[in-house]
Amino acid sequence: MNLSITPRDLLDAGVHFGHQTKRWNPRSKPYVFDHRQGITIIDLGKTHELLQKACDLVEETIGNGGAILYVGTKKQAQEIIKEAATSTNMPYCIDRWLGGTLTNFSTVKRSIAKYKKYQQMETNGELAKLGGKEGASIKREMARMQRNFSGIVEMNELPSLMFVVDESHEKIAVAEAARCGIPCIGLVDTNSDPTAMSHPIPGNDDAVKSIRIIVDTIVAAVQNGLAQRESRRTARGQADLRAAGAAAADTAGATTETAEVDLSQVELPAGVAAEVDAEVEGETEKPLAKKKPAAKKKIAAPKSE
Repeated sequence: MNLSITPRDLLDAGVHFGHQTKRWNPRSKPYVFDHRQGITIIDLGKTHELLQKACDLVEETIGNGGAILYVGTKKQAQEIIKEAATSTNMPYCIDRWLGGTLTNFSTVKRSIAKYKKYQQMETNGELAKLGGKEGASIKREMARMQRNFSGIVEMNELPSLMFVVDESHEKIAVAEAARCGIPCIGLVDTNSDPTAMSHPIPGNDDAVKSIRIIVDTIVAAVQNGLAQRESRRTARGQADLRAAGAAAADTAGATTETAEVDLSQVELPAGVAAEVDAEVEGETEKPLAKKKPAAKKKIAAPKSE
């Protein structure tokens, strides 16, 4: 995938601004360009390069049928993450990361199934028929579930990738992804540890413009992957149709050849051929037996009285 943005665009969005030098993480040193006036400056050349690699990974994974989980619970990233996930029909988490969402996914799936059951009860009117205390308790639980599961209701299996804004703010999510073997892409500022995730993207994770330009680029890669997936599916369907047509044609040709076989042209073994000829000659010389005419029955005359 060729990025539509340049290092100049990243500069205009303020991606190069890091944290104060007294708050920087020494592990982010490979991605630091300089320290000026107490502020850490991020090397945008490396940011652009790592963003390119991350987008290639996203496009390939989504094209092969995978899914990506967006995570951004800090205030500046919530709306941006939600818009990005809904535009590509992918799961997301913007309110609160539940511990065990990935490492204890079977339990989370049961809770999601319970939430869907409550939603169905509300739709069918069964919830209104319950008593006041029981109904109020279920509604409170539904409100809590809405906050926790709204973005992952349709996530039926573990995602293939995870995208995170601010590693230091989402340490539990990053640790769970690493434990489950899920590649993690993240926007990492100079106060975070870039070695905690497999595909860090050094940049300002506090400014809205910086977050948006990175997220929009990832979304473009996801959309390209979805387009590739659809084209592959179409090509696979056409190939299946051609294969089915060729198989039907071969079957029809084989049936026609079988119907046109001349048995007189079939060569039999010497012994079998001699026996067949002998039987045919014997049947030819045997005279036909004459049938005797059927005897006429005599009808007795009636006696006179």
